[in-house]
Amino acid sequence: MEQHIIELEIRDGMGLLSRIVKRLFDLFCSLLGIIVLSPVFLAVYIMLRRQGDGPVIFRQERIGYKGNPFYILKFRTMRVGSENDTPVLAQKGDSRLTPVGKFLREHHLDELPQLWNVFKGDMSFVGPRPERKYFIDKIKEHNPNYDYIYLMRPGLTSMATLYNGYTDTMDKMLVRLQMDLDYLQNRSLWLDLKIIVTTVLFIVNGKKF
Repeated sequence: MEQHIIELEIRDGMGLLSRIVKRLFDLFCSLLGIIVLSPVFLAVYIMLRRQGDGPVIFRQERIGYKGNPFYILKFRTMRVGSENDTPVLAQKGDSRLTPVGKFLREHHLDELPQLWNVFKGDMSFVGPRPERKYFIDKIKEHNPNYDYIYLMRPGLTSMATLYNGYTDTMDKMLVRLQMDLDYLQNRSLWLDLKIIVTTVLFIVNGKKF
């Protein structure tokens, strides 16, 4: 998918007051989620310990708000040593998944530790999914507008997460970028609420995304 895109001037659709409310919502709901879901955290911890083939928590450097790196947290779903020196995109039905990891991935339970990332301020509930610098550099070769993504905290979910599926190709990465830029220009507390509700409904109904 060859794209020649001129760098554009993009405006954040969310004002200062809304961004403050959004951050307070993230703080309160992430802490509440950690407390309420603590039995689920414990159950997943026991499952991964019983699997006995590596650490429970997977940490990976991503690029986030204002272009600053941070470590995203996940319950480990892949075999230890699944990736060598060159980063590889995760794919649907990835053969590197462990049996427990496949279950966690299918039910989105591997993402639960990111509630701590949200509480710390590395992430938000709604925002663009954080990417590794290796892939960001490749995306920017096609579309220099990626830098606008740094105006937002990365999120647990987004319109692109819900409707673009696994970003396992450059084409999908570029579609995701455009969807995230559209979100930046049109975002509001109401839109965030709709994305969160849709995400919960998708998970409850077993929809794959």
